[in-house]
Parts: sequence; C-alpha cells; structure tokens
Amino acid sequence: MDKFGIYKMKIDDLDEVMQIEEESFSMPWSRWMFERELDESKRSYFLVAKDGNKIIGYIGFWLVIEEAHIVTIAVRKEYRRKGVGTVLLASALIIADTLGAKKATLEVRVSNIPAQNMYEMFGFEKVSIRKGFYTDTNEDAYVMWLYNLNANIGRIRSLGQEAQLRLLSEENEIRLN
Repeated sequence: MDKFGIYKMKIDDLDEVMQIEEESFSMPWSRWMFERELDESKRSYFLVAKDGNKIIGYIGFWLVIEEAHIVTIAVRKEYRRKGVGTVLLASALIIADTLGAKKATLEVRVSNIPAQNMYEMFGFEKVSIRKGFYTDTNEDAYVMWLYNLNANIGRIRSLGQEAQLRLLSEENEIRLN
C-alpha cells in the first residue's frame, strides 16, 4: 500500500465508490443515494479508506438520536480480509462515540458469515431476524446491536489500531520481497 488512510467521503470519490458498490452488492445503492447522504451532513457520516489515491473501501452510518446505524460498508475485492473493513468500522464507531452515540446497530445477510464474525469481534450481538429483508433474494437479515458503545471504545480502538498495523506490516513485507 502506498499510503493507507481514512478520510471523509466527498462527491469526487463517488466514481470509485460506485465501482466498489457494484462489485460488492446485488442491490447496489445508486449514485444519487450517495449524493443525498453526503448532503445530509446533520445525520449522515460517510468515510473512505484509501491506498494512496485509490479508494479501497467505505462505510456510512446515520446518527439517530443516540444510535449509530451502520447503513453500508464495502471493500474492494482485492483488499478484502486484510483489515480494511475492521479499520473502517472502528473509525466509524469512534466517530459515533465522539458524537454522543450510546449504541450501534446494523443489518447483515444471514449468509454473510465473514461480516458477522467481524461485527461480533467488535461486540455486536444478533438480537433479531428481519424476514425477507433483502428483496433481491428474499434473504433474511440479522439485526445486530452493540450496546454501551462507550464502554467498548477501548477495545474498538485496539481492533482498529491492530488492523492498521497489519496493513502497514503487509506493505513493508511486500516492499522487502
């Protein structure tokens, strides 16, 4: 990786975000949906992960009263399972905590075991099922909650830092070989 970092998503990022969106989801968001979220700065927070100038992932959440609702997260295929999603989720949760969120929630496909494992690593718990939530396949979704965000923030920071160190050490190993 040239230079890994997490940044606030901007309109200029959307061409690359849309590429990741379309390769990641069977029901991708439209560009207009992202544009609308970026205009809704009072409740919408969207971040991108970059490798140099290349966007390699993103996350978005809504702050609703004292709850952070993770509404999207995706990583380019060639960067998956390297810790990018972990750094993105940690960054979003840290920002949400700073903004006063007391807990966080999300929905995840019941078939998406890798994502569920990551969320559980952060302390999210499966609390219910939304039947037929994903209309493209009629697949159910688990509703997951992370209660008492602030009490978990130390562990969340550690998970993000460890993942970022792994990304940087991979970069050094690649350059040394």
